[in-house]
Amino acid sequence: MKVMQHAFLASMLALGSAFATATEAKDISPAKTVTQVQMNSQQELIDLFFAAAKIGNTEVINEFLKHGFPVDVRNKDGYTALMMATYHGQQAIVTTLLKQGADRCARDNKGNTALMGALFKMEFAIAKQLRQVDCDANAQQTGQKTTAEFAQVIGQEKQLQKIIQEAEQAKTLAK
Repeated sequence: MKVMQHAFLASMLALGSAFATATEAKDISPAKTVTQVQMNSQQELIDLFFAAAKIGNTEVINEFLKHGFPVDVRNKDGYTALMMATYHGQQAIVTTLLKQGADRCARDNKGNTALMGALFKMEFAIAKQLRQVDCDANAQQTGQKTTAEFAQVIGQEKQLQKIIQEAEQAKTLAK
């Protein structure tokens, strides 16, 4: 089974150039250019990466990252794999993506961060992990909600305060 997974993943990672080449050889409509084919194959890779983040498939995520796939790639809604993993409670994937340098402060097209998603879905262990960095410094300057404002809107301000206090206590103990 594992050999099959690796073969499938290897074929998906090679999809970008192989798909374009194979499609060019076939009889395709004149309107479909090589650029469009390459964009479609890139979208398929992004979709696979996001699906792995959503279901918690660490092996697939690690393979993508090992081959240089961009950790902060975004979908049409501006979501990153970190946001997807957070929203679906995949803490192991969140940890992996953060270790690979995922931007925990990235905002989707609506201005929400992964931390906001964690609060909304009541994924408080993930929220603690994401809150290690304060991402609200530029929020007010750009007219976006801060995490505290978002937490107030969804009724999670007490939980956010608890997470912030625990983080401060942990910093104090670490000194």
